[in-house]
Amino acid sequence: MSTDGDPLPSFDSSKPSPARMYDYFLGGKDNFPVDREAGDKVKAAVGDTMSHGIVWENRRFLQRAARYLAQNGIDQFIDLGTGLPTQGNVHEVAQEVVPQARVVYVDNDPIVATHGRALLAANSTTTVITADVRDPDAILGHPDLRALIDFSRPVAVLSIALFHFISDDYDPPGILRKFRERLLPGSYLALSHLTTDGPAAGEVAQVVDAYKGATSPIVFRPRPRIEALFDGFDLVEPGLTRPWKWHPELGPEGPETEWLFAGVAKLPAA
Repeated sequence: MSTDGDPLPSFDSSKPSPARMYDYFLGGKDNFPVDREAGDKVKAAVGDTMSHGIVWENRRFLQRAARYLAQNGIDQFIDLGTGLPTQGNVHEVAQEVVPQARVVYVDNDPIVATHGRALLAANSTTTVITADVRDPDAILGHPDLRALIDFSRPVAVLSIALFHFISDDYDPPGILRKFRERLLPGSYLALSHLTTDGPAAGEVAQVVDAYKGATSPIVFRPRPRIEALFDGFDLVEPGLTRPWKWHPELGPEGPETEWLFAGVAKLPAA
């Protein structure tokens, strides 16, 4: 039972979860043997590239993007596919700049909500909801999100290392279109994504194979298809680039790999 008497959500520990594998790569403890086994397959394929490179490159980009957005007047954030809580989360970074910034974390792994709500119990402007990005209407209509997010003002939607877990069958551009249609001009989208443009094809294939049994298989995409996810938004400088090249002056700097593209884009006036 949770602290407020509600039953805790159940979760499947028989299949590796991207959120728990990510936690394992970050050195966390909220994972199971099945997650570590799948994570070790990735490590065997690409060495420390995932555990010491890609996940931390993503993490540092997330932190710099959150700081940039807060410095540019955003005080509402929806973080899709947030993963398990760790240091330097969006609310910590954003609330350093805007103390009353509101943050809604979204993940389809119930264990994320279990841990997140415990950590955020004393934070009235931040919450965690269990929902799946493949059902954007359920996220946008969720009562806990609607209690914090005011869509009559600009909002930042963050999708860091998420859409490479969404297959084409679920129409990733269409999912993001649903969010865009609810946003006011002046809102932002921040996104990072694994790419086929850079890493060796054999290593990509091994990573894909390691995630085949996971709750969400992994999909690498070429740069043009990643850029298409920003449809309707205007990329801010320096455009779609490697995460470590995106405003390194905002710190903290991350590892440098060629496995990802990332960018932040603003919704223009109609």
